[in-house]
Amino acid sequence: MNPKDTQTLSADDSTLPVEAMDETPQADAFDPAAFLKTVTHRPGVYQMLNSNGDTIYVGKAGNLKKRVSSYFQKDPGSLKTRVMVAQIANVQLTVTSNEIEALLLENNLIKEKRPRYNILLRDDKSYPFLFVSTEDDYPRISYRRGARKQAGHYIGPYPHAGAVKKTLRYIQKLFKVRQCEDSYFKNRSRPCLQYQINRCTAPCVGLIEHNTYRVDVDMSIKVLEGKTSEVVNSLVSQMETASGELDFERAARLRDQIKDLKAVNQTQYVENGKGDIDVVACYQSGGTSCVQVFFIRNGVNLGNKAFYPATPEGATEEEVLTGFVQQFYLQHEVPRRLVTHAPINDHELTQKALAMRAGYNVEIVSAVRGDQRRWVDNAVENAKIALESRLASRSGMAERQEKLRLLLQLEELPNRMECFDISHLSGEATIASCVVFGVEGPVKAEYRRFNIKDITAGDDYAAMRQALSRRYTRLLKENQRIPEVLLIDGGKGQVSVAQQVMEELQLDEVEIVGVSKGPERRPGEETLLLVRSGQEFQMKHDSPALHLIQQIRDEAHRYAVSGHRAARGKNRRKSVLEELPGLGPKRRKQLLTHFGGIRALQNASVEDIANVPGISQQLAQLVYDFFHEQ
Repeated sequence: MNPKDTQTLSADDSTLPVEAMDETPQADAFDPAAFLKTVTHRPGVYQMLNSNGDTIYVGKAGNLKKRVSSYFQKDPGSLKTRVMVAQIANVQLTVTSNEIEALLLENNLIKEKRPRYNILLRDDKSYPFLFVSTEDDYPRISYRRGARKQAGHYIGPYPHAGAVKKTLRYIQKLFKVRQCEDSYFKNRSRPCLQYQINRCTAPCVGLIEHNTYRVDVDMSIKVLEGKTSEVVNSLVSQMETASGELDFERAARLRDQIKDLKAVNQTQYVENGKGDIDVVACYQSGGTSCVQVFFIRNGVNLGNKAFYPATPEGATEEEVLTGFVQQFYLQHEVPRRLVTHAPINDHELTQKALAMRAGYNVEIVSAVRGDQRRWVDNAVENAKIALESRLASRSGMAERQEKLRLLLQLEELPNRMECFDISHLSGEATIASCVVFGVEGPVKAEYRRFNIKDITAGDDYAAMRQALSRRYTRLLKENQRIPEVLLIDGGKGQVSVAQQVMEELQLDEVEIVGVSKGPERRPGEETLLLVRSGQEFQMKHDSPALHLIQQIRDEAHRYAVSGHRAARGKNRRKSVLEELPGLGPKRRKQLLTHFGGIRALQNASVEDIANVPGISQQLAQLVYDFFHEQ
């Protein structure tokens, strides 16, 4: 965007551009009438700010004067708009050279500011493609994500990695095109296991002619692009030829190939037409929206994916679809045709912006018939099923949290619960885990692990004290959220430590619950210890509250064990010689090579060690002393 064409205006600016006409009066309270006198008629983007200076809404306009003025009429529109307008303490304007630039800037600002009253799509990752290295003598078919810089043939995008890997297996079975890395391929002297299990024709060692391999690659590309019928016709012709030449073994292989291709074609083929199409549908229920996208390329359904954008209360399906299409396709690959189940707002402008970004014409339609209408209906049904499943899961979590609230006699549902567990092997590589659960389940982005140091090996009480102290001291310093419920995986000893730490930090409001396994450590036999009431009891095995506690406890255990195993593995890969100062990697290697291992080095005399090239008498003495002092 040209800086000369972009100007930022604000209700607090003392000097405004020529287009703004007058100066904005300096006042503590926002005066819409005075501000609107300064607003230009040019296109641009407006940001609504609250009294804290936070952006609560970002919008675009072909005429800023008309659009911003509409918010301050006697009847600004929906309840959502009225609530938002009541919070406006300032408005910032950015003038652009045209409306398409305004749309692009709006999308960037929404992504950056994440305003409360905008449709927010949380999807920043790239989508995978299949890549065929057609420039190689023996091309490879592989999974590829990210920038498409390497020369070759790209097919996709696919909705997720699972869809790509499934397609790779299918192509490997049908045409036996190699999928190995180039470094592996170039250094083979005999066929690998893939050849043995009939998943590759071993081009690495010349067991297939170059032209024959190229035919397999070309057929693979055609199938991936939806030209399955063309490939089937070619294979039928080859089968008839083989049969006429009495080569019945080859004819049988071709027959099986045709059968597999037809079976897949029936399940994947969408319509008789060509081209790339995305089908986008929205379903709303319980104040939540689900957007379902089907990725169709050359008549082949590559799969579908559900999205759950954050939506302000009262947002319509059209608003959700508009926000999704603009945010998603301004970041990801745009098909030539987008079919939405309902019309979107700013239809023409969105088409132009997507076409400008893609470099080709993009068509957005909603009124379709025939096969495309059936796929729209299918997308809506998938969105409905996905959302109902999500809401049911939330409902189950809410029920378990309500039962836990009653059990702990809390006034409100616990919005945040944390659980700690300790994992080690005879005191080695002690790790403490902290998992966090919210109203919708696990909050994995806030999980934490603690490497426990400077304690007696195997002292679980000291480990628990260190983890809790480090965790909640930091939360208090950084003014972060403190949990309402703290679960401790352990008995009275660990719970007592937790109680002492909470008292030291003056976090008396935290409800501490100890979860002790039964004598045979079977699920359902846990003993709960409620610190505040002093109660100690077992719950019925079918109690929803117990199920929630078990889920949180098991997650903390899993997270601790996985961290401990990783730490232990790292220690196993570390040589004890690394602890000896003055002995670098080169000399460590010389010592181990000379003696054949650490055990022989431990048993060697000072003179034997000094005989190693590069090892002085003084260093040999240090190495000898190091082992014998240990």
